[in-house]
Amino acid sequence: MLPLQYIFTFVKKRKQPDKFMETIKPTQYLGIWMDHSVAHLMEYTRDSMEAETVESTFTHQDREETLNRSESVMHNKEQQKQRLYYNELGEIIKKYNEVILFGPTDAKVELFNILKEDHHFDEINIGVEDADKMTENQQHAFVREYFSKHFS
Repeated sequence: MLPLQYIFTFVKKRKQPDKFMETIKPTQYLGIWMDHSVAHLMEYTRDSMEAETVESTFTHQDREETLNRSESVMHNKEQQKQRLYYNELGEIIKKYNEVILFGPTDAKVELFNILKEDHHFDEINIGVEDADKMTENQQHAFVREYFSKHFS
């Protein structure tokens, strides 16, 4: 059994709110417009938007080369590269509290299903929305509108 003095010291240390508040990080918002070949990532804050692009490594040239050899080889290579693409996006998503996946294909749903099976993403609020092909400005406006409810 712990000495009483040790227990009181532990309780006093835990009740220091200043130290606790320093460990809380601000909410991070990320919008991802995606299809099976490219993802446009937009980090949203009250004052700015920063954008980055992640591309799948499975190219049209890969498809042509592997199709000439065998359709099953092409399918396996495509699945492997798609998995790498989704894993790369997952590693980025881990840094955020709230994420919206949107775009014209079912890639966003495929990624969402992979993420919801992984408990590393349990604390991240991930939304999925259908969206057409969009210009960069339209993507930014979509993300701004989606997350602006958090700042009003």
